[in-house]
Amino acid sequence: MDERTRLRLDVAYDGSDFSGWAPQPDRRTVAGVLVEALDRILGAGTASGLTVAGRTDAGVHATGQVCHLDLPTEVWQGHEGGLLRRLARLLPPDVRVRTMTVVPATFDARFSATFRRYEYRVTDAPWGAEPLRRHEILAWPRPLDLDRLAAAAAGLVGEHDFAAYCRRKENATTLREVTRLDWRRDADGILVATVQADAFCQAMVRSLVGAMLAVGEGRRPAQWPAGLLTRRERSSEVSVAPAHGLTLVAVGYPDDPAEYARRADATRRLRVPAES
Repeated sequence: MDERTRLRLDVAYDGSDFSGWAPQPDRRTVAGVLVEALDRILGAGTASGLTVAGRTDAGVHATGQVCHLDLPTEVWQGHEGGLLRRLARLLPPDVRVRTMTVVPATFDARFSATFRRYEYRVTDAPWGAEPLRRHEILAWPRPLDLDRLAAAAAGLVGEHDFAAYCRRKENATTLREVTRLDWRRDADGILVATVQADAFCQAMVRSLVGAMLAVGEGRRPAQWPAGLLTRRERSSEVSVAPAHGLTLVAVGYPDDPAEYARRADATRRLRVPAES
């Protein structure tokens, strides 16, 4: 069997014109255009095992996405010096591979991850979003109160069953640990929600944001989002915030590479496949 080298790719993309990360027949996806470029450079099927940290939905962006793939070591040695620049020439301008790093074979972009961190951007300016940022910022039609948003967020931190905020998948757990959830208003007036957890189930981040926005504009009391955590089915009262305001900004991994395999094994035991 040929010796293979595992590579970690750090990827950024504008999700506006993608039908999400995962390959889909007759649809433009991030994984699809990445594999197409690699096949053109290396030969069809040379790169194998493409695995991503978080399978983002259609319209969701990323500045800190991580994936891994395997190459025959001989092929990697022949392309190591120029593969990143060749990818830059072939990939469309709305997706970039920023770094490409050799990692141990025990590294798993998905299961070795210790956290995913997202940011959601909203403007409540009466004129809406600035034209050059309209693809990454949600324009909200009513004023939002930062203190109310912060109060709503506080009740959602910790380990909970987030069934009320998730699209149910058969045999998939909705138990998640949210380690950070807070809001800030930047100097330009943009409201930014930072959401970090060990993992997310599908639509969870945008559902959490949708519930908090209802509090921020005064339609719901601050304790309402946390009160939904007692439910075991998705709540029809929760609106899913639009995809374009959401960006995956970071994925964390153990500092010690020797911990990659242990972390991956522990994650697999905890849950079956599901992502946000």
